[in-house]
Amino acid sequence: MVQAHQTKFRLLFLALFGALLVAAVFTRPADATVLKPPPGKVFFGATDTGDGQDFRDFARAVGKHPSVIQTFHPWDNSWHSAMQRWKGVRARPMLHITTRADDGTELITPKQIARGKGDAYLLRINASAAKNHLRMYIRPLGEPNRCLNYYAGVDCSGNVRGGSYAYKWYRSAFRRIAIITKGGGKRGKINARLHDIGLPKVQKTRKAKKLPRRLRKAPVSIVWGPLPAGSPKVSANAPAKYWPGKKWVDWVSTDFYNRYNNWKDLGRFYKKFALGKNKPMALAEWGLWGADGPGFVKRIFKYVRKRDKLRMLIYYQDFGSSNPFRIQNFPRSRKMLSKFLQSSKFPKFAPGYPRR
Repeated sequence: MVQAHQTKFRLLFLALFGALLVAAVFTRPADATVLKPPPGKVFFGATDTGDGQDFRDFARAVGKHPSVIQTFHPWDNSWHSAMQRWKGVRARPMLHITTRADDGTELITPKQIARGKGDAYLLRINASAAKNHLRMYIRPLGEPNRCLNYYAGVDCSGNVRGGSYAYKWYRSAFRRIAIITKGGGKRGKINARLHDIGLPKVQKTRKAKKLPRRLRKAPVSIVWGPLPAGSPKVSANAPAKYWPGKKWVDWVSTDFYNRYNNWKDLGRFYKKFALGKNKPMALAEWGLWGADGPGFVKRIFKYVRKRDKLRMLIYYQDFGSSNPFRIQNFPRSRKMLSKFLQSSKFPKFAPGYPRR
């Protein structure tokens, strides 16, 4: 009788252990790739002005060290200076990639990205992130439904642009960026992934004449981020037009400011993409635009509290001390923001942040 009970206990133990092992196998790698905050936590971040002292001043003003820093870079830009800032402020980076150079010229089109013209840059991202074990978010071509962006699919009159800016090229460019920057196999395996979605293999370019035999697995997480409804707000510019597919997106995100605070649009976006696609969501840019708004700040945090998929908030602070977004210029909102950030729900640091 005792032996039967022992046997039953052993079988029960083995079944429980097996279930836990399966759960570990199927959940930990995914979470590690997505770079979600710990359960019950939300990452709070701030944008990068190019000067680490601005990040520190912001942290001091709101009474909480942001765990994420978002840097805006044009295509093919070097990380040398940015890497030093990321390490200096001890925050996990989010790299937003645009196709507009600092002088206003267009560097590359969505079609060119999709066809492999920019592969040297993507290979460099993969190699650097893998070599440095750099846990980072990559936000390629954010706000594609904002007509002022060079890669937008609709112009400011609401007309579909087509050609090199057709929706299909944006979606294909996004997928290519995700596949190459993440890596995770011999080049032949990466080429097969590209081939499966109708894209050319990894391309030799003037800047990368010799291709790597293997693209190491990089700890990067891919963030897709249109506006909630589009600018202009026409059906041809809806976020769904730019959706690249669940397989190539780790986070969904959008941008939301007090000047354009259509909460219904935000709610529809959350329902369709965070809930509907079962993805964690970020407000990759949010903040005050030209006016103090403590009520807006309060509503943002109430919104986050009631929505489990919203796991990241990045305050947009623009550049310079006199800009219309700077939190220090809005004393009532700054105080309100500081009050909410005192909660332990918002950790000061993201695990594995870059270190010197």
